[in-house]
Amino acid sequence: MKLDLEGARVVVTAGAQGIGRAIVEAYLAEGARVATCDIDAAALETLPDAVFRQRTDMGDAGQIADFMTAALDHLGGLDVLVNNAGIAGPTGPVEDIDPADWETCLSVCLTSQFHCVRHAVPALRHSANASIINLSSLAGRVGFALRTPYSAAKWGVIGFTKSLAIELGRDGIRCNAILPGIVAGDRQRRVLEAKAQRRGIAFAQVEEEAFSHTSLKEYVQPEQIADQILFLSSPRGRTVSGQAVSVCGDCQMLT
Repeated sequence: MKLDLEGARVVVTAGAQGIGRAIVEAYLAEGARVATCDIDAAALETLPDAVFRQRTDMGDAGQIADFMTAALDHLGGLDVLVNNAGIAGPTGPVEDIDPADWETCLSVCLTSQFHCVRHAVPALRHSANASIINLSSLAGRVGFALRTPYSAAKWGVIGFTKSLAIELGRDGIRCNAILPGIVAGDRQRRVLEAKAQRRGIAFAQVEEEAFSHTSLKEYVQPEQIADQILFLSSPRGRTVSGQAVSVCGDCQMLT
């Protein structure tokens, strides 16, 4: 399927590893021009030379502003913003969670999206195919015990996305959220390991419990998330807006 994204100007946050890297590579394969950031400077250096990259702490509003300004200047405008940045946050009962860890999780997973959007919207208004895609999570639809900061942030992303779709629709800017489920990669492994350690049980048991609530008993691959994002941001997805799209193998619950 031809997606007509050649030459599209794309910003992807946290694009050096995991889901973000898969998104960056998918856009490059379609001939798009991509700018990205990441907190890991060494990982950024492994990206193709064609990618504009800048080390950025997505919990720092000033650094986000610097990155967005530089990225938009480099691209000469903007067609797509993919707010991918996020952290797992702490694992534990709500009464044991350090308030500082709560603030950090919400800052990176939710507030960073606000900062990126406010810098992106003036440029997106000049695009003929403008799209904002925010990474939420299945935790933003069904909740996630022992992961309350992360779940709260991801519920916020859905509300933020729906409100943006209504507000920006008159400008021809569509806004959607992606809700990944159990995604293959180091981050998911660390989350399951933390749960296993907290409960004093084996990793294999936690993994089996996680998949017991899915119809498709397999990890979601980062490339599958990237495929969905590319479709939504392409001209073929131009009438899809205000949606929270799950890519989760029909996961009914997160444990």
